[in-house]
Amino acid sequence: MGTGELNDVRERVAGAARRAGRDPLDVRLLAVSKGRPDDAVRELYDAGQRAFGENRPQGLVARIQGNLPDDIEWHFIGNVQRRAVKVIAPPIVLLHSLDRDSVVEAWGRLDDPPPVLIEVNIGSEPQKHGFEPEQVGRAADHVAGLGIPLRGLMIIPPRVREAEEARRWFSELRELGERLRLDHPSAIELSMGMTDDFEVAIEEGSTIVRVGRAIFEAAPSTRNDRTPED
Repeated sequence: MGTGELNDVRERVAGAARRAGRDPLDVRLLAVSKGRPDDAVRELYDAGQRAFGENRPQGLVARIQGNLPDDIEWHFIGNVQRRAVKVIAPPIVLLHSLDRDSVVEAWGRLDDPPPVLIEVNIGSEPQKHGFEPEQVGRAADHVAGLGIPLRGLMIIPPRVREAEEARRWFSELRELGERLRLDHPSAIELSMGMTDDFEVAIEEGSTIVRVGRAIFEAAPSTRNDRTPED
């Protein structure tokens, strides 16, 4: 792990954006730091990386209480338990995984709720979290009605053997986002794409890619354990 891997991912992000006729600056790289030591986060910070993602409340709290720079932008990208909402919300700039009505209600009870992305179960998989595609409009209205800033959508697509096979899911989310913005103009973000498929996701319109393994050395979880965190 080091700045070389980070720079390689940055170049790949920029290349994918250019292939799609997009400005590379329109795509944000989120370094998924779950399970990595603070020293590894600091190394990437020193190389200019500012946005990092955590997937567990206790991990996020440990980061905030540690000796890391105050200007890091923390994102929460894991499953949200209602009892942990008040722990997760204060340090983060964006919640990627708003996945059910009960969490919407809990988030809406915060005094100053951070912005959110609605997680979409794009493949309607029973083991996955998220709203069904046909529920997104209603969920967005619910979010907005509670005064929660809505920034867009997030997915983790069904497991595929090759990155190209995920293109259809990224394309579907882009189209869903386009329809959503007719009623919710602030919903401009599409958080989609991880280590194995982020270039395809960018070609299909991703504005935030969540990359862990391609930047950091292998985490304890297996390569095939595809979660919203990468």
